[in-house]
Amino acid sequence: MLFGTQVKNSLGHLEIGGCDTVELAKEYGTPLYVMDEQAIRLAMRGYHQAFASRYKRVKFYFASKAFLSLAIARIVLEEDFCMDVASAGELYVALQAGFPPAKLALHGNNKSDMELQMAVDTEIGHIILDNFYEIEQLGAILKSSEKKIGVLVRATPGVDPQTHRLIRTGQADTKFGFNIKDGSALQAVKTVLQNPQMIFQGIHCHVGSQLLESDTHYQAVQIMVQLLQSIHSETNAHVDILNIGGGLGVRYVAGHNPPSYDTFAETIVSALNSAFNDEDMRPELHLEPGRSIVGEAGTTLYTIGAVKTVPTDEHGSTRTYASVDGGLSDNPRPQLYEAVYSCILANRMDAAEDRKIAVAGKHCETDILIQETQLPLPIPGDLLAVQTTGAYNFVMASNYNRFLRPAVVLVNNGTSDVIVKRQTLEDLISGEVIPARLR
Repeated sequence: MLFGTQVKNSLGHLEIGGCDTVELAKEYGTPLYVMDEQAIRLAMRGYHQAFASRYKRVKFYFASKAFLSLAIARIVLEEDFCMDVASAGELYVALQAGFPPAKLALHGNNKSDMELQMAVDTEIGHIILDNFYEIEQLGAILKSSEKKIGVLVRATPGVDPQTHRLIRTGQADTKFGFNIKDGSALQAVKTVLQNPQMIFQGIHCHVGSQLLESDTHYQAVQIMVQLLQSIHSETNAHVDILNIGGGLGVRYVAGHNPPSYDTFAETIVSALNSAFNDEDMRPELHLEPGRSIVGEAGTTLYTIGAVKTVPTDEHGSTRTYASVDGGLSDNPRPQLYEAVYSCILANRMDAAEDRKIAVAGKHCETDILIQETQLPLPIPGDLLAVQTTGAYNFVMASNYNRFLRPAVVLVNNGTSDVIVKRQTLEDLISGEVIPARLR
């Protein structure tokens, strides 16, 4: 599979954004995250176009947890997206990138006083409240600051999305939000309405990640509309915003076939249209795409090192391992929740893919990036491109085994720019101190 601007060039090399990946690897080294700027922009424009003709009031919030850097924040802003953040760090990066505070929303199931204070001080657009303790926290901070701030109440609709159990968030048994069925969500709204410094704007939900169908969102919208109507009937409060989160999946392997933006939009809007006959009564719709914006726009380049074939049973079966110069530290998803990927031998795309290969990382764990894939027989020095690594790779990278975090380059129209520098060995110990008694 090829994504975005990826093509095979005349040399038989993988090219992204007009840049030969073999040359990128020579210039910047590997492992290397490559982000396709045009693919990112087209994804955001796809959301705008799909919903613009179907719904009068809609806003998109890029889920920055998928991939956040100063440069990516600028692209998000230029494409008329707002952005959600889930920590002081993400909020800081957004502000340092020049993102308007009014276009930011703060998430989190256990926000600290410092994070809430930072959100209030910088006057962000709104905070998504997650629990009753947090309502008390925010109330105390607002009282001492004499400021007001917009809030949404996060509710759990109780739907069970068809995705991996570790990335489900909308079921009843979850750490996120207020349960609808037991009355907690409605009570949370009533509690917020009692505080004049909290400007109640609406309700929020998120059902899960990497969803390859839109039925779960349809169910969630129906349940959230019922909550909206209950809030209005019991409190007479106007619910101006309905945020249904994100979660739309991407293509990691050939069998993945997520809905198109148009299909997704039609599903969501049809649920709202059936609930509200009067267009003026419909809430402003908010969505929070992340993975579906940057996932397929990212490719990770690795250099292949050791290649070896080992027996797997007494009947003569074997497995060939191709080891790469990264793995768990730059992409923990296969180990965290069995994520799957496809890959390309980027320097020999014309060679026949006639071998079953396991792609192994080089960390001191059972570090397998791809359990089985079809490739030409790799040789040391080959360049491997792992597809769809734009979401939850760079942001989850670590220094396990004291590996250096890779660089990130942004490619577009034949130009490549470093947007995150590769760590150096000096960076690894920049924050460490030896106590005087150990010197």
